[in-house]
Parts: sequence; C-alpha cells; structure tokens
Amino acid sequence: MALVNIPQVKCGILSVSRDCFVISLSENRRQAIVRAYTKEYGDLYEVKKTVENEADMLTAVAEAKQAGCNALVVFLGNFGPETPETLIAREFDGPVMYVAAAEEKGSSLINGRGDAYCGMLNCSYNLGLRKLRAFIPEYPVGTAADIAGMIAEFQPVARTLIGLAGLKIITFGPRPQDFFACNAPIKPLYDLGVEIEENSELDLLVSYRAHKDDKRIADVVRDMTEELGTTGNPYPDLLPRMAQYELTLLDWAESHKGARQYVAFANKCWPAFPSEFGFEPCYVNSRLVSRGIPVACEVDIYGALSEYIGTCVSNDAVTLLDINNSVPQDTYQKEIQKKTDYTIEDTFMGFHCGNTPLCKLKQGGIKYQLIQNRLLENGGEPDITRGTLEGDIAAGEITFFRLQSTAGAELKAYIAEGEVLPAATNSFGGIGIFAIPEMGRFYRHVLIAKRFPHHGAVAFGHFGKALWSIFQYLGIEDVSFNQPKGMLYKNENPFA
Repeated sequence: MALVNIPQVKCGILSVSRDCFVISLSENRRQAIVRAYTKEYGDLYEVKKTVENEADMLTAVAEAKQAGCNALVVFLGNFGPETPETLIAREFDGPVMYVAAAEEKGSSLINGRGDAYCGMLNCSYNLGLRKLRAFIPEYPVGTAADIAGMIAEFQPVARTLIGLAGLKIITFGPRPQDFFACNAPIKPLYDLGVEIEENSELDLLVSYRAHKDDKRIADVVRDMTEELGTTGNPYPDLLPRMAQYELTLLDWAESHKGARQYVAFANKCWPAFPSEFGFEPCYVNSRLVSRGIPVACEVDIYGALSEYIGTCVSNDAVTLLDINNSVPQDTYQKEIQKKTDYTIEDTFMGFHCGNTPLCKLKQGGIKYQLIQNRLLENGGEPDITRGTLEGDIAAGEITFFRLQSTAGAELKAYIAEGEVLPAATNSFGGIGIFAIPEMGRFYRHVLIAKRFPHHGAVAFGHFGKALWSIFQYLGIEDVSFNQPKGMLYKNENPFA
C-alpha cells in the first residue's frame, strides 16, 4: 500500500554572502551544489536571490515560500552575514539546514577564499542567541558533492519535522489500568507542536455501528481477501466486521483531523473491545500502518508518536512491539550461536498480538489472540478473539527506538540499531528474534534504569543517524543508545 499520511518534501537552497566578499563566489558555489544534487538525487529548488542583508533575507524567504518549498538549505558560500542568515530560520515556515563551503583550490586563496569555515561558527552562535532551531550536519563544511550528500540526508529529517508540525494523535479509551507504562503525560506533545484528541471507547463503538451497512464494505473485503491470499484468510466470515472497522477509523481520521494534515491513532484494544466489536482489531491496525497511519495498541500515545516518526524517517511501514521475552537457550544454541557473533544477551524476542504489517512478515495470516481467548472464551473455539495478524517477522536490519515522556513531563528517547535474525520463533503473534549489540547492558542501564515502557517502535532499516538528528532538533536532551563494550553507562557498575 502507498503511504498517504506523510509529507512530501520540496526542498530549496539559498545562498548568503557577506557584503565584503565577492557575491559571485557564493552564487557560483550554490549553482554547483544544485547541479551535483540534481544529478545524484533529484530536484532541488534554487532560490535566485542571494542574501546580503535583512531586506534580501525577506525577499529570498518569500521566493522560497512562493515556490512551495517546505524545507530549506541555507548555504554559506562565504563567511556570510550573521544576522540575516540566522533570521531565515525564524521567517521560514519549515525545517532549515545550515551548511558551508569548503575552499576549492590552493591557488585561489586570495580573491577566491570564502572563510565559510569561520562563518559557520558565528552562524551557530547567532542561532543560539535567538533561540532558533536548525539542522547542522555532523561536519557541515564541504564541496558541492559533499553538500549534495548532506542535503540528501536532510530530506528524511525534514519530512519528519514537517509531519510532526502537522500531526494530530487521536485516541480512543483510557489507558489500561495495568499498563501504567503507557500512561504518560500529554503536555510534552504540545511542546513538540503535536495536537491530541482523546475520545471514549463509546464514541468509537457508536461510530462503528453507524457504519453497519456502509456500501464500501464489500470493496474493502475484496481488498483484504486479495492481500491475505488463500493461506492467510482462514476466517472469511470475519472480514466484513473488520472492513466496517477500517472504514470507521478512516472516516474518523478524515472528519477529525481539523486543521492538521496528518493523523495517528492510539486505541484501546482490550479487554472490552473484542466483546463489544466482535473481533480483535490487530489486522485492521496493520493495514492502516501500511498506509502511513499508525494505530498504536493499548492507547500508547507515545508509541503512536514514535511509529509516526519512524514512518516519516524510513518512508516505509513500521511496527510497535513489546520488548517481550528472552530467547531460550536451546533456540540460541541451535539457530544463532554458531551462525553469528551475538551472545544470548544480545538477543530477545519482539512481539505483539498482530499489528505488524503483512509486508514485514515472512508469511502471515489472520489468527486469534491466544491470551484473550483464554480469558474471554475459556480457551474454546475462537470467535470474538479472532482478528490478529500473525507470523514471524522477516529477517533484516531494524532500528528499535522510542520518544517518551517521563511522569514529570520531560521528554527522553532511545535509539538502537540491530537486526531481525532468520531464525524461527516457534511462537504466536507477530514476532521475531531480534539482535542488538550489547542489548543486555542497554536493557539494564537504559530501558530499566531510565524507566522506559515495554513498547518500542521498529523501523525496518538502519535510521539511527537521522533519528538522532531529529531528536536533537526537537531539543530532546536525554537520548540514549546501545553503548559498545568499554563505554560505561552513567549508572553502570564498573566492577560487574
């Protein structure tokens, strides 16, 4: 399914020039960047007005906006004018990146020297004076080809920041009593610029019943049938109920997004849901996240937020999993030990009832929620507990991460890159065997010590660099990662 719920980035580049430098130096270097980027990556809008003063700045920003740019690169082709160049970040409605030109030839260091290496220092200082946020690459000085690469790395960061600025998280139901880890304050969402709409489960049930005879149900059922195939669809009688629910959520999103462009859900899914709706919502949740509309389980608001961030960064479907159980010793010895360098403490199983999209499973199909079946149907023939999407998660690179509020309404995050191993889980649900270097220490000194909840967002690929940049841009001061051997965590026992 195509992602329909994330921004399309149109990035522009404008150059700045200090008036005591030759303006053509900055303009020519800007044009070289546009040529390099266009050749390697695609379109980049070139703002023709070069900024030397505040009036130029207003003209250049207006030109970028009029062209439809929603992200902007400010290029210091020479030292640059400190005040006008930093005010661009205030006047432009979108994320801004600052980069600077490297010197080109040893033979041109008299009339052709730009001093942008120095100018970037003053630019950063002035951004701080004005408390303006900007994206500055790890090493922001380079040739045209270097900077083209930096701009390419800026695109997923910009896409995510634009998405968050236009995001509304819609919830249904109070967060479960025994899942306090999901029960975090919502005030920091507003600090991030994210809106939230909290609703009752009854609101959802009323809307669901109103969709009972929706004429679109048959079309959705046909689409589900085609997606699942014959092996993944053992309960065809269940599909109309789930199609009705899918239309309920999509219609709610459209009618309730209000002034926002993008939505994510965090919905109550047990214990009352199966009894009242007649199925488990997992498969529908998986279908929506395949379109870029996360539906977090158990009213996990920050899980939904993290999933949406992962969707924007990866430009792909994501999932939300429990950091669930250890890998049995016999499974480790048979499937992992002789094939990899991972210790057993580097491994764990990530699991959820069935919200991981079909495209991320080795082979998936609709089943029933075993645990809820025991509770609600006494372990008998399943009916209302059907609706999970189950299967082993396909092997490949992943990034496990989360942005979370503490009980004191302070934001913190973690990022850990790893992989899903090609080893059978022999279990139920949407599940995979994950390996993250030094996971045991990360589990103890980050997840436990910093009191993160059991849910983690999973992006399918390595996106740690972009996520780190996003969290820095958002002002998240506490960002943890899986530290390598020899690099002790703050609270780690050096004698252990």
